Amino acid sequence: MPHLAISALGADRPGIVAAVTRVLMNQGCNLEDTSMSILRGHFAMMLVVAAPEGMSAEAMEAALAEPAAQFDLVVAVRRIDDDVPESPTGAPYALSVYGADQPGIVHGVAAALADLGVNVVDLATRVIGGPERPVYAMMLDVTLPPGLAVDDVEATLQDVCAGLGVECSLHPADADVL
Repeated sequence: MPHLAISALGADRPGIVAAVTRVLMNQGCNLEDTSMSILRGHFAMMLVVAAPEGMSAEAMEAALAEPAAQFDLVVAVRRIDDDVPESPTGAPYALSVYGADQPGIVHGVAAALADLGVNVVDLATRVIGGPERPVYAMMLDVTLPPGLAVDDVEATLQDVCAGLGVECSLHPADADVL
């Protein structure tokens, strides 16, 4: 069964998920992995679907044209390899970062993690608090590679975060249903 990666972005409003998934159901697709979120008033969805044999990315984009027009969505579809790559193994951890909003926080933390061989599995950011005192919040799910000492990761993160003027906290991730 071929797999398609589908992304859609548009102003948030009720009915987007229902309209897009109706098309997918009618086309005989099965949702496998999804991520959907509101980003600054825009609804963003990323989907990986198992599609029927012979379904092309172009045919799926054409099938999604109606909800794309109805909800003013930007939709992109691309076929992806059916061989699902294995994610790096290791210990799951959760990392939280909080501080004054400024450019470079995500890059600084992500670069430090990459240099250590830590895999970022999920990342979400938000500006929280009021306009008079905004706080940048970043939550990451990461996988520490075997043999990497947690103390080394924490020390590196503390140095990087201090340089960025933010605070961070790393702790083992609790098992989730998803």
